[in-house]
Parts: sequence; C-alpha cells; structure tokens
Amino acid sequence: MTAVVVQVRGRVQRRLRTWAGAIMAASGGLLLALAFPPVGLWPAAAVGPALLLAAIRHRRAKVAFRLGTLFGLTFFVPLLWWLTNLGVLPWLALSVAQALLLGLLCCVVPTFARLPGWPLWAACWWVTTEAVRSRVPLGGFPWGRLGFSQADAPTLGWASVAGAPGVSAVVALTAAFLAALLTAPRAHRVRFGAGLVVAGALASSGVFLLPSTHGDRTAKVAVVQGNVPRARNMEEQARVQQVAENHIAATRELARDIKLGKAPQPDLVLWPENATDRDPRTDVGLREGISLAAREVGAPIVVGAILDASHDRIRNTSLLWFPDTGPGRYYAKQQLVPFGEYIPLRDLIGGLGDLQLIPRDFVAGSGPVRLDVGPIHLASSICYEVAYDGQVRGAVRTGANLLAVPTNNATYMRNGSLAEPKQQLAMSRLRAVEHGRSVLVASTTGISAVIAPDGTIVKSSDPWTRTVLNATVPLRSETTLATRLGELPEGGLVLIAVAAMAEGIRRTRRDRRDGSPAAATAGDDAPPTDAGADSATAPAADTASVPSAVAPEGASGER
Repeated sequence: MTAVVVQVRGRVQRRLRTWAGAIMAASGGLLLALAFPPVGLWPAAAVGPALLLAAIRHRRAKVAFRLGTLFGLTFFVPLLWWLTNLGVLPWLALSVAQALLLGLLCCVVPTFARLPGWPLWAACWWVTTEAVRSRVPLGGFPWGRLGFSQADAPTLGWASVAGAPGVSAVVALTAAFLAALLTAPRAHRVRFGAGLVVAGALASSGVFLLPSTHGDRTAKVAVVQGNVPRARNMEEQARVQQVAENHIAATRELARDIKLGKAPQPDLVLWPENATDRDPRTDVGLREGISLAAREVGAPIVVGAILDASHDRIRNTSLLWFPDTGPGRYYAKQQLVPFGEYIPLRDLIGGLGDLQLIPRDFVAGSGPVRLDVGPIHLASSICYEVAYDGQVRGAVRTGANLLAVPTNNATYMRNGSLAEPKQQLAMSRLRAVEHGRSVLVASTTGISAVIAPDGTIVKSSDPWTRTVLNATVPLRSETTLATRLGELPEGGLVLIAVAAMAEGIRRTRRDRRDGSPAAATAGDDAPPTDAGADSATAPAADTASVPSAVAPEGASGER
C-alpha cells in the first residue's frame, strides 16, 4: 500500500512540475514581449528570461527544448503581431521558426547549470542565443534582442561600451541571478540575493555611460515625412507614384516656409526609404521634380530611391541629390529582407501566392558608403539594417558624424498598430548611444524622429501625416568604445559561454565515469540543485526548501 501511495504521489509531483515549468515559460515569454514597444515595460526584460531559466535549469535537454520553444512562442507571437499586415501565415511562420531556434539553443542550458557561478555563464549564453539568431538562417533576424527593449532604461548607456550585446548582457545577468534566487536552496539564497543586487546596480550604472550631446560643430537638417494613402495594399503600392509626388510637394512646402521665415535653412534634407520606386536618374519627370525641389529648398536631398541594376534587378538606395548637378553618390542596402526584397530559391517558389508580388530581386550593396555634404559626413542604415550591429558599425567607421535611418513602415501600420515603427525607433535610439551619433529617422508614414547622441528623442512625428522635422544636430567625430571594440565584446561572451558548456559536459562525463552521485542525478530529468553545483558540502536539508514550482526533480527522488 505504501508503495502505491509513493507512486501516485510521484506522478502527481511530476505533473505539477510539468505544469509549473510550462506556466513559468509561457509567462516569461509574455512578460518579455511586454518589455518591448509599444508597451515598453523595460524591467520585464529581466523578469521574463529569469522565469525561463528557472524553468529549464533543472531539466533534461528535451524538456528544455519544449519549454524554450513555448517561451519563444509566447514571446515572438505578440512581439511580431504587426506582421499580420502581410497575412497570418508570414506572422506565424516567422514566430514559430524563431521559437524553435530558441528552443534548440535552450537545450544546452543544463550543460552548465551544475557549474559554480552559473548565472555568469547563463548571461553569456543569452548573448550567444542572440548572436546566433542575428546570423542564421538567411542572414538572421535580430528582432527581439534584450538590448532593444532598453531605450528608456538606465541600462541603455552600456551600449556605448559594448554595443547592443553589452546591454543584453547586463540585463541577462540580472535575469540569471533572479533565476538563481528562485531556484536556490535556503543556504544559497543570501549569496544569490547579493548577486542580484550587484547585477542590478551594474545594469543601472549605464546611466553614467551615456555619450555627450555636444559635437565639434552643428548642422541644420530637415527630415521629410511625405505620407502615403493609408488604404493602399502592397500590389497597388508597386504601381502608384504618389509617394514621390508627396515628398516633392512636402519639400517645396518647406522651401516656401524658409522664404517666409517660418523654417530655418537646412544644410541637408532627408527623405525616407522608397520615397520613389522609380530610378530618378533615368525617369525624366521624376528627375526634374527632385531637382526642382532641391533648388527651391537650397540644399542637397538624400533620396530614398529604387535604382535599376543589371540583369533586371534593382537596388534599394540612399541617393545624394544636389540642387545644381543632380544625382551623386549613393549607398545601396546591404542587408536585404528575405521574401520582401528577394526570394530565396526563386526558381522553385517564386511563383507561389503573394511571392508573385515581388517580380524582381534586389541586389545587395557591397559595403558602407559615406555621403558628404560640407562638414556633414552621413552614413545610412536603411530600415531593417538598423537591427544589425555590423552594418551600423561599418557605417560609422567610414568616418560618419551623422547617421540616417530611412525607412518605409507603411505596410506594417495598415491595421493601426504602431508596434513596428516604435520597435524600430527604439533600435535607432540604441544605435545613437552605441556610436555617440545623432540619428535621423525618416519614415514615409511615421514615426520619423531626430535622436540625440544620448538616445533622447529631440523631435518626432505623428503617424499618417505630412510632416517636416527641422532640427540642429551635433556633428561628433569622437568614437565610442563600442565603435572601436566592434565584435570583441560579443565574441568574448560567446567564447565564455562555449567554454562553460564544454566544462559542464566534461564534468558530467567525469562524474559518470567515477560513479559519483552527481552522475546519477545528471541522468534524471534534472541536473543537481545549487547545493550540488555550488557547494559539494551543502546540507541535504537545504534542498528541500526549494520552491515546488521550480524544484529539481532529483530533490524529490524521482527520475
């Protein structure tokens, strides 16, 4: 009878652990989604991953995969809600793909969960997950990195030291110590509690690391948001030429305001991405319209233009247009959007469904290009590129003292959601701090903005309006530590994570070979508790104090 009771109790406890882990993982994903715009509850960026780590730390790899995938689904599905403007299938496909990739990366957490000081290795592991997601597959998808949720947080200043990976690292370190506190035996709670306080203080110290907002000199700029009809769909957008006409008209209105003394004379005018979907170098009418606007406003215009390329392909560019001489140098977008600007395996799938709306592939640019207008040295990160560390860093390293983010968010705003432009704006704010540069965000429909080098929004536009933002911005030549270090901080954190995983695997194999108690536990659904990981002599009674929701399965004697 006693054996039956023990078996029943064991099954109940396993079910409770399963449900507790699932609830924690799902809740963690939802909380992390709330950390990003449009909600912007930035402290949740530490709480969400903490719940995930607490749920998977004492699990086997296959359970960690399931819980990690669940976390990914409840994170990416709401985060990428704006993709429903393209259809339910693209939204769910990308969300599921990212969730599965995160689930696979969660499989390795148990390998280092037994090591002393595991919160440090967990923070490095999180940065590694972001590094992988930012690179694979098809060039990666960096959306949803912890650092991009911190535009209004004191942690933002760490971007000037170690870039977006540095901000993610300090947030992840706080999350890891919180997870350690949740799963720790009583004897270790004070230690992990102290670690949480130190990690939180370290993250908050970023407020002292923000770049100066003063520059070697200043420049007057005008950011033009010409607006487009809200009701158009993607197919019509390929035909209608009103976008270019709107931006020409808005620039000419600015010229009239300058003559009337209502607006300052700009040194440079910035138009958004896709301000014209025709090549203005060869389209006579468009060329005349842009030249007229440039002459009337009395300043060069950086035109978001689609330029013809060889073999019936096109380029997405920022084209410098002078009042007297017309088109000059241009920067061509390097980081193209799969299934948006080119079709992978076009010969096989190019004729399927809505993919027919993309009849020609874009050609990726070969590298960064600096656009010079007097003392202004402008570099451009077109739309999606602002999410990629290397592209923005390469642009700044050309000697740029001003950054532009021309973008076209109209497609993702059709359902009234501002989530996508707000998420992109948060990335632009991080880039301003990361490189100590003013950033000009020019959008066809909003949100356009002028951002100071410390990440502050100086001016911004309302969505779905015709607007011109006039501002005086500092031109800074000093480079931040993040710009100079480049990929070194991220690479170092990834190497530490890999080393921790290797050491964890080595110890597990050694314990199994020696027949130690740790080896027996390693074969269960859970690695050993903190008592086993951090102190070989910790009292056994402490393990019983682990909260039931996150208790390691070995603590109750089941496998």
